[in-house]
Amino acid sequence: MAQRVETILIDDIDGSSAAETVNFALDGVNYVIDLNSENASRLRADLQEWINYARRARNGRRRTTTPAVSNSESRRMREWAKEHGFQVSDRGRVSAEIRQAYLAEQGR
Repeated sequence: MAQRVETILIDDIDGSSAAETVNFALDGVNYVIDLNSENASRLRADLQEWINYARRARNGRRRTTTPAVSNSESRRMREWAKEHGFQVSDRGRVSAEIRQAYLAEQGR
């Protein structure tokens, strides 16, 4: 037996058939609204005045500058650090200071 599932978008403003789902955010709250082409254009035009004076914000996630290291690499770093007088824990993240010193000595 075959099934067919259809999703029909209804404009949240006037109840007509919606052409698209529009995402926007204000004051840290994300919103989603289904709109027909005319209402979507109207929303964008209304917001454009404010957008012209606004700055783009970052998405809040920080990019890591150093890639994660494998368990075996972490183990080698810890052994090296202990041999060279660094204080290093047996578990957890290897500090940036130790990582940089280790990589410098390895020529990387």
